[in-house]
Amino acid sequence: MSFNISRRGLALATALFGAGLVATPAVRAEDTLGAPVGHITLAAHSADIGVGYTWGDGTLTYGHHTYHFKVSGGNIAAVGYSALKAEGTVYNLKHLHDFDGSYGSLAGEATLDKGLGGAVLSNSNGVRIKIETATKGARLAAGAQGLTFTLSR
Repeated sequence: MSFNISRRGLALATALFGAGLVATPAVRAEDTLGAPVGHITLAAHSADIGVGYTWGDGTLTYGHHTYHFKVSGGNIAAVGYSALKAEGTVYNLKHLHDFDGSYGSLAGEATLDKGLGGAVLSNSNGVRIKIETATKGARLAAGAQGLTFTLSR
């Protein structure tokens, strides 16, 4: 297979990419969320029959310190059980007390034995967390999900 590109076409493409007028797939979620300020890991379980419940715990690394927190929450439309392990990057956390709160997202999960997923969670204090998950179990969920993170005192 060969491609024929004219000099004019190559010059136009170079000019558009150089001027930022053509979107490139290299743009990442971190670019729109700002600079990372922390990191979380968590382990949780979800049990669901229509309305679901999630519980677990995690750690937040922020400002060269590690803090423990509890996870609780639910899902509006789900059925099954899954165990979840997750890691995430924290953005826009200016004060430690802003981490506490309810985080919402629209999410879906289809786990049969093992699954992978991700979401961007945000709370009313403007804190955002880009999270990647690995699940085990048998669970089907879709819709609004709310998780509450509470720092252990």
